[in-house]
Amino acid sequence: MTTMQAAVVKEFGKDLIIEAVPVPTPGAGQALVKLITSGVCHTDLHAIEGDWPVKPTPPFIPGHEGVGDVVAIGEGVTEIKVGDRVGNAWLWSACGTCQYCRTGWETLCEAQINGGYSVDGSFGEYMIVDAKFAVPLPKDADPVDIAPILCAGVTVYKGLKMTEAIAGQWVVISGIGGLGHIAVQYAKAMGFRVVAVDVADDKLALATKHGAEIVINALNENPVEVIQAKTGGAHGVLVTAVHPAAFGQAIGMTRRGGTIVFNGLPAGDFPAPIFDIVLKGLTIRGSIVGTRQDMEEALAFYNRGEIHPTVSSRTLGEVNTVLDEMRHGKIDGRVVIQY
Repeated sequence: MTTMQAAVVKEFGKDLIIEAVPVPTPGAGQALVKLITSGVCHTDLHAIEGDWPVKPTPPFIPGHEGVGDVVAIGEGVTEIKVGDRVGNAWLWSACGTCQYCRTGWETLCEAQINGGYSVDGSFGEYMIVDAKFAVPLPKDADPVDIAPILCAGVTVYKGLKMTEAIAGQWVVISGIGGLGHIAVQYAKAMGFRVVAVDVADDKLALATKHGAEIVINALNENPVEVIQAKTGGAHGVLVTAVHPAAFGQAIGMTRRGGTIVFNGLPAGDFPAPIFDIVLKGLTIRGSIVGTRQDMEEALAFYNRGEIHPTVSSRTLGEVNTVLDEMRHGKIDGRVVIQY
C-alpha cells in the first residue's frame, strides 16, 4: 500500500501527529492531487482545538488552502484532467440542488462538505478534491504566494463585497492578521479608502505597506473616536479579528446607514447596543468564505498582480510550531507549508 506523510489530528487540543497514512483513492467525481503547498488558516486551529459548536471527527487531516497537481481522476470526471494545477477550499463541495445552491449561495448549503474539517484536507502530501469544486490555478503562479488566496483571499473579498461599499468610500479592516493584511489589499484594489485597526504596531506597519491610509493601534487610541473624527464614520467595516471586543467596537466605527461584516469567529458573544443599531440604521452581516464565482473573481485580482500576500514558508514537520505561533499572534501575514 502506498503511503504519504500527513499531519493528523488524533485528539482535540493536542499536537498534530506527523505519520504515514495511506494515499487516498479518488472516487467517482473526484481527483487525487499531489500537493506542493498548503496555507495554514486560523480555521485549521479551530478544527484542531475542536472549539466550534459543530466539531470535526478525529482522526482527520486539516487544511483548506492546498495547491497541487492532479495525478489521478475518478470515474465521470470531465472538469479537470491529470496534470492540471488545482487547489482545495473550505467549500469542498455543496449539493447543487437546494434553494441556496440554486440562488448563488452555495456557501449556505446545509449539505456542504468542508475541506480539512468534514473531509481530509491539505496537511499531507496528497489530497482528494471534488472535481466540480476544485479551484483551477495557473501553472505559472507561485504556489507559496497563491495558496492564501484560496481561503483568506476569497473570504475577505466576499466580506468586502458584502459591505456594499463603493469606490471612494471608507472601509475599516479590523484585525490585520492572515485575513486582514490581504483584506487591506483587496479593499485598495476595489477602490476603497482604507482604515486599519489592530493592537500590534508591526501588523499596522504591514497594513501601511499594503495601502492603508489611516492606521490605529486600539491599545493606544480609541478607534471609534479617531475614525469618526477623521472620516465621519466608515461606510463599511470588515471584522477579521479574533477578539470579541472588536465586534462591538465596529458599531461605533460605522456611520449612519453603514454595513458591518463579520469574518472572524471568536468564541462567545459580542455587545450589541440595539439603540445604536436602530438609530443609525446599521446592517450587521456574517460572511463565510465565498462561492466558486467569488473564488474566480478573487483570483482574477491576484492574477492581475494587485494582491501580494505576505507569506513565509515552513515544512510539514514544523506545523505544530506554526500553530503555536498562531495561538500567540506571532505570525505576520500567512504561513504556507511547502512539501
